Amino acid sequence: MERAMNIRKTDEKALLTPKMVAEMLLVSPITIRKWARDEWLHAEVTAGGHRRFSLAEVERFAKERGMKVHQVDETITRILIVDDDPQFSEFLYELVTNLPDKIEAKVVNNGFDAGSAIHQFKPHILLLDLTLPGIDGFMICKQLKSELITKNIRVISMTGFFTEERSDQIIQAGAECCLAKPIEIPVLLEALGVDLPKEK
Repeated sequence: MERAMNIRKTDEKALLTPKMVAEMLLVSPITIRKWARDEWLHAEVTAGGHRRFSLAEVERFAKERGMKVHQVDETITRILIVDDDPQFSEFLYELVTNLPDKIEAKVVNNGFDAGSAIHQFKPHILLLDLTLPGIDGFMICKQLKSELITKNIRVISMTGFFTEERSDQIIQAGAECCLAKPIEIPVLLEALGVDLPKEK
């Protein structure tokens, strides 16, 4: 099996985050955490309580299940925030751009601007409000997942009018999950696949 990625420490004891493993196996970080909880994929737990994985363990897991281990792109992660509440959008922007991960973010406040921003900004992740002026979040997600060039963009939906029916609907349209507002920061960070910042 090919080597998965260029890691700073070349030995196989170097530990990988759930986000890195998710990128290597082309699944969501939530899936990686589920596999770890189910003990399918062995994780080590840091002093701060975060799961970490050895490259050897990821390769073992992938080989047993016939999965390919892909190269991890260590470039900046681009997150497009689509929400019509300027104050909430600014909160999300400040939150994600101050994380330890290398993240670049952009904000748009309606569905029409989201379309052009997706093609110009080329986000890896869309933080998408479901209730927007113009084109709503459901339409944006469906269109995104129907186009070859955008179908691999991860969609994390958000709504202030959460119901199980709406959640199921947006997940069926291609979103990874639906988060209820007000957003709980640890839940959002888990969905993004990043760790909570360490307290100073």
